[in-house]
Amino acid sequence: MRKVTLYIAMSLDGYIADRSGKVDWLNGHGDDGEQIDTYSSFVKDIDTVVMGWNTYHQITTELSPDEWVYSGLTSYVITHRALPSTDSIKFVGDDPCSIVRRLRQEQGRGIWICGGGAVIQPLVRAGLIDEYYISVIPTILGSGIRLFEEMPDAVKLKLIRTQAYDGIVELVYSR
Repeated sequence: MRKVTLYIAMSLDGYIADRSGKVDWLNGHGDDGEQIDTYSSFVKDIDTVVMGWNTYHQITTELSPDEWVYSGLTSYVITHRALPSTDSIKFVGDDPCSIVRRLRQEQGRGIWICGGGAVIQPLVRAGLIDEYYISVIPTILGSGIRLFEEMPDAVKLKLIRTQAYDGIVELVYSR
């Protein structure tokens, strides 16, 4: 069965976007000058990306409007909009849990849960995320879109590793 990983960044106070939905604060503030590329290491074991419409829209209109940043990966965008899919970008109207359960059964490498909150929350509640790869950005936003919402039960995780660079702390946990 394929591994499902939440790979995401959050502010020190637990937000994945500010109150306007922006992510322009996602950078380190250290003075060590060290730039570590953990993304390249992570993505080598991934062939599928799952995201919501807001994440997709932000990527294509703000973060990388000229080039799809996940070329070489199959992307599933969860939306109620009737949009034509391509070979690499599939627009689907199913709920996140149904999509992930189906993808886990298919052949392939890992599945990356990219965002946003409406996709992440039901997957956490259903126990469908195997690994949590969270980069904590040294910024306190005070409000915005929370990474984790209220849960009916605690989710206990095991710390696998940590890494710090440029003021950012990366935490990797398994369920």
